[in-house]
Amino acid sequence: MQKLTVELGERSYPIFIGRQLFGSSRCLQSLEGCKQVLIVSNSVVAPLYAGKIKNCLAELASPPEQIEFAVLPDGEKHKNLATLNQIFDQLLENRFDRKAQIIALGGGVIGDMAGFAAACYQRGINFVQVPTTLLSQVDSSVGGKTGVNHKLGKNMIGAFYQPQAVIIDTSTLETLPDREIAAGIAEIIKYGLIYDAEFFQWLENNLTKLIEKDAESLAYAIRRSCEIKARVVAEDEKESGLRAILNLGHTYGHAIENQLGYGEWLHGEAVAAGMVMACDLSVELGWLGKDILERAQTLIAAANLPTRPPTSMTAEQFVTAMSVDKKVSGGKLRLVLLKGCGNAVVTSDFDHALFKSRLAAFTQS
Repeated sequence: MQKLTVELGERSYPIFIGRQLFGSSRCLQSLEGCKQVLIVSNSVVAPLYAGKIKNCLAELASPPEQIEFAVLPDGEKHKNLATLNQIFDQLLENRFDRKAQIIALGGGVIGDMAGFAAACYQRGINFVQVPTTLLSQVDSSVGGKTGVNHKLGKNMIGAFYQPQAVIIDTSTLETLPDREIAAGIAEIIKYGLIYDAEFFQWLENNLTKLIEKDAESLAYAIRRSCEIKARVVAEDEKESGLRAILNLGHTYGHAIENQLGYGEWLHGEAVAAGMVMACDLSVELGWLGKDILERAQTLIAAANLPTRPPTSMTAEQFVTAMSVDKKVSGGKLRLVLLKGCGNAVVTSDFDHALFKSRLAAFTQS
């Protein structure tokens, strides 16, 4: 087992990474002495792992007196306020107090919703992230972003709220569908592009191993991704500056998810296409060498991810959806663009006519 730390002063917390962690209560020490625990999961993950988590809790020196479950429907289309209320229903019906804790057991949708419920219930209770998909292990479980979608925009309702711990059991990836593995690889590629050129090259050399679920390669990619995100979050917890670089491709990607309907494309698939579009604009602005764009396209395609947006989308739909993105400030759209591999910038200082021209090029061909 490996341990990283997200350094946030008194709100610092550990990230545990290893195999078969659900068989040990060591990672759940933050719940020691907690009397009430709600395990939030979905209909796919709960049958596989909820029992193991409950058994781990029972092994604590001072185990919970009350363990309840909130099993939500699976899928991004259910990441909304209506589903969120199912968590609150369980908390209230079972008379959970403000010393209770939530365990978020599942992918990014579950982590985001359970974390948001924890942030809101009685003005804040503790929670632990237990991500079970590659994408949630390398991205959404770390950093304290929580929330739900709205029909007009993805993750537009939420809060920054840090967990007590993140427990990454890599053995959950052994049964993860290939499409979900690819979606997670998209976020891993992002870290190389925005922060670590050497890691990007490592991904080029080891992509096949990741696709084939090689345990050692996955463990390294997860650890390096979490290291990068932890450093960025420690410097800029609430995304007032540096942290926004973690959104490379996301403004484009969120527009795709919103326009197609949440869940039609996986988040990682939409981000993959968005990263190519962001790299393309960076090249057209003269900020990025075309060789980096070509390498990114090649790597993304090799990971079985899309390099272009859906053929059904128009440039106008992109502009409309992107206009309500969280990075819009003072009425100006800000984008994460590249000035080199490992060198990302967040800016509204770009040629907007060129931006729209490149949107048209992607949506008309």
